[in-house]
Amino acid sequence: MVLLSFISTFPSLLTSPSISTTSSRCSPHNRVINCKIEADVDNADGFHRRDILHCFGATISMDLIARSTSFVEVANAADLIQRRQRSEFQSAIKRTLAGSLKGNSDLIPSILTLALNDAMTYDKATKSGGANGSIRFSSEISRPENKGLAAALSLLDEVKKEIDSYSKGGPISHADFIQYAAQSAIKSTFLASAIRKCGGNEEKGSLMYTAYGSTGQWGLFDKQFGRPDAQEPDPEGRVPQWEKASVQEMKDKFSAIGFGPRQLAVMSAFLGPDQAATEELLASDPDVAKWVQKYQRSRETVSQTDYEVDLITTLTKLSSIGQQINYEAYTYPVKKVDLSKLKL
Repeated sequence: MVLLSFISTFPSLLTSPSISTTSSRCSPHNRVINCKIEADVDNADGFHRRDILHCFGATISMDLIARSTSFVEVANAADLIQRRQRSEFQSAIKRTLAGSLKGNSDLIPSILTLALNDAMTYDKATKSGGANGSIRFSSEISRPENKGLAAALSLLDEVKKEIDSYSKGGPISHADFIQYAAQSAIKSTFLASAIRKCGGNEEKGSLMYTAYGSTGQWGLFDKQFGRPDAQEPDPEGRVPQWEKASVQEMKDKFSAIGFGPRQLAVMSAFLGPDQAATEELLASDPDVAKWVQKYQRSRETVSQTDYEVDLITTLTKLSSIGQQINYEAYTYPVKKVDLSKLKL
């Protein structure tokens, strides 16, 4: 606690017949702030009140600075600890997911559609739905638009149990986990593409993906970590059956959540198990065709930069629309060390 000590010579000033000069000195010592006002005789006007005010103001200012600086230091330290905790938890999640997907690559298309359909329930008018994990409810996963996605959800439920078992900051929400599964599925797909371009050599493929991939673009996605879970299924009729929908119906749905033909084209892998067939359909629409062709050309390059960056950007936006992110989620109190028990 900062102690304020205001020391003055007011009594002697009041009894002196004349004053010559007035000076003020303020000095902080070991967080005890001392102010002293001294006056000499031979000044007919006496001491000046502004000197007192100056010293008093300096005292208060220094106290506030000391307090605020201490508060900021503590706040910054706490923020850094929480960031580290969330980052470490994210890294563990990604490792676990990568291992699980490696042995279940056949479910990657379903995982992508699962993440898309969970997010596509967002309704702009009511500001409800979105990537809130509601697709986990049996009454929602069993809807026609989610046909064939139950196996992917079952796999993720098992992986989630493993992650929850080592989480120090509570279980991960279904909302977060489904979107992170999509992220891992995308990374796995790009890595597999790099390996194919290297003739099946995993080591060379991994090095190429590390060197030329756009993994650094995931920063904003990773910050949106802390989506709350819905407590009931989202309303029906908000998500089309992608395999039966016309291109216009797809465009209308994407437009309803603020997306255009470009985003529709880049999300082609999310719209069904056969990306090539989906893109053939999308290319029949002139508004979407130019974007389909752009991303097809990009996928033929070593880096696939245009395609990968736009895909990451679109998923990042889609997965956070309408969600109230808790930026302190998955953090936990740090155990304090009792220094009195240390024997040095």
